[in-house]
Amino acid sequence: MQQTPTRIFPCPGCGQASIISQDNPWRPFCSERCKLIDLGSWAAEEHKIAGEPALDEMEYDESLFTRNE
Repeated sequence: MQQTPTRIFPCPGCGQASIISQDNPWRPFCSERCKLIDLGSWAAEEHKIAGEPALDEMEYDESLFTRNE
C-alpha cells in the first residue's frame, strides 16, 4: 500500500504549520481553537462571500407573489 506524502500548509487561522491529512481532525486548521475562531467569525458575519447580496424575506414585494383567491 502506497502512503500519501504529508502535506503541510499554513493554518488559515494563525499561520502555524498544519498537516493536511485524515489524521488531523481540524484540517485545514492546526487546532480545534483555530477552527472554532473561524466558525465564530463566519457566524458574526466578519467573513463574506463575494456576490450580489441575497434578498431578505422582509424585502420581498408582495406583488411578486400570486395569490390563490
